[in-house]
Amino acid sequence: MMLAHQTVGKARQAHPVDVHVGGRVRLRRVFLGYSQEKLANALGLTFQQIQKYERGANRISASKLYELSRILSVPVTYFFEGVESEGEAATGGAEAGAAGGSHIHSSDPDFTNQRETLQLISSYYRIPDSKVRAEVLSLLKTLGRTADS
Repeated sequence: MMLAHQTVGKARQAHPVDVHVGGRVRLRRVFLGYSQEKLANALGLTFQQIQKYERGANRISASKLYELSRILSVPVTYFFEGVESEGEAATGGAEAGAAGGSHIHSSDPDFTNQRETLQLISSYYRIPDSKVRAEVLSLLKTLGRTADS
């Protein structure tokens, strides 16, 4: 007897939440300057397993997520920040929005894995003056609104 969620002859497609969580792991790892190998060693894994986690190809267990939160110095909830509602994830709401072309959301699989995104965040947090960072953020928001017009 086959269960409804099993697939025959098809590779499992990564769940949007797994992709999002993996993207958040990668974002934080890169922000801290850790290589995949360094993170893997800290977890007792191979760097290939970290790659699979970051792509969402493999789900991260609760215990590994807890270990990741300690190693990356973030609360476990960090990995789920920006996840859309379960209903949207099940129906592909984020993909539909991205296909429309108007907005990119943090739940889009490619958003957190783009080198440009990682460089932007890393550069932003290297600005020592919080007032200057606030001005840069304001400028980016203004430019984003202008692009949407």
